[in-house]
Amino acid sequence: MTGSDFLRLDPRDAPSRGRTAWLTAQIRAAVSDATLGAGTRMPPSRELAEELSFSRGVVVEAYRRLTEEGLLVTNRGAGTRIAEVMPPAARPRRLVEPLEAVESLQISEGAPDLSAFPRAAWLQAERRVLATATARDLGYADPQGVPALRETLAGWLARRRGIVASPDRIIVTAGVTGALSLIAQTMRERDATTCGIEDPSADGNRRILGYWLDELRPVPVDRDGIDVTALEATGVRAVLTTPAHQFPTGVVLSPSRRRDLIAWAERTDGVIIEDDYDSEYRYDRAPIPALQASAPERILHISSLSKVLAPALRIGWMIAPEAWTGDLIRRRWATDLGSPALPQLVLAELIRTGVLERHVRRLRLRHRQRRDDAVAAIREHMPGCRVEGIAAGLHIQVMLPDGVDDADLARRAASEGISVKPLSDYRFSPGPPGLVIGYGPHSSARLAAAIATLGRLL
Repeated sequence: MTGSDFLRLDPRDAPSRGRTAWLTAQIRAAVSDATLGAGTRMPPSRELAEELSFSRGVVVEAYRRLTEEGLLVTNRGAGTRIAEVMPPAARPRRLVEPLEAVESLQISEGAPDLSAFPRAAWLQAERRVLATATARDLGYADPQGVPALRETLAGWLARRRGIVASPDRIIVTAGVTGALSLIAQTMRERDATTCGIEDPSADGNRRILGYWLDELRPVPVDRDGIDVTALEATGVRAVLTTPAHQFPTGVVLSPSRRRDLIAWAERTDGVIIEDDYDSEYRYDRAPIPALQASAPERILHISSLSKVLAPALRIGWMIAPEAWTGDLIRRRWATDLGSPALPQLVLAELIRTGVLERHVRRLRLRHRQRRDDAVAAIREHMPGCRVEGIAAGLHIQVMLPDGVDDADLARRAASEGISVKPLSDYRFSPGPPGLVIGYGPHSSARLAAAIATLGRLL
């Protein structure tokens, strides 16, 4: 490795893993300190890759990330150049993360590829919103959510989830967690202090419901989804479920169970809280329509775009039965007057212009490839382990051989610099050992390295 004259880059300074992040950070820093001025032409990706002895894909991906941030522009026939006008919010010192955070092998569940956040498109939409915002837009927002976002969400949900809901039935929330908090507090006002929840289930959902309610009653999950007979035996009148892609097992609520669950709600005068947390990612099966469309007056549908854009936006939504809507809106107003208006208007613009739709398609292709690579690595390095829940989502469940202590394996992995969640962390009752591995944020090479280490420890 002799290095490159471009920025005097020495490949020996690059970590063995995360070369893309390293190269991206070097170019950002050079733009920030004006080493690379506006209009400077970048080396062709093939040429720079050869000089650094990197794969060309490393350079192409670094250029792509910087283009999305607005730092680079690509013109057909004119190569890639530093942008003439630097978006203030895309300045490197605001974007770059500490190298330690970028390079750590955090293969915990559920995160998308946040490096793919459409920064340039968000900035453009934000400029359009600010250029046209009225005085009313800049005042206190409707606690239910900005009308423009609720209108675009109504169309988005109808197209993508089969939900028929007018804008006045949509409540904008601070993500899924904010929606669950509102629901639990409203339940408590109605003297309902117990709730059923799937076993296993997401620990974050358990924590937020457990904070507000007196008791959570676990309901087992099998190959067909939540066990409705066991649910009825708990005596609860509310249940939180993930019917389209159960977390963490990945199973889909079967048609017969969907009918049984709705019949349970009708019979008990109960409600179903439907967490539609990652419905955008379907790889090997047809989309599963939201349960809400089958019984809109029995289902509180909650979701967000945390798995598509970024959790940091803290924008989600809820569609509630008519008998609940007024109470939920009042609770939203009393809590914090509602979500910030400007991000809602920007999101509405991304949906209206089709940017979000295109972004979802790109991410789906990327995540599917990473899913395939993760499964291949598990089959190579962890033979005898069964892989489940791979048809959708951003995580896979790896079932370990009987007798393995999954929590102990996760602790030993942590000592090797790998963060992975044991399946036992998501259970109320004892069950077979396993690991939950998220593949969304990681390159194939990083995933393979982490999985190889898990195989060695196993």
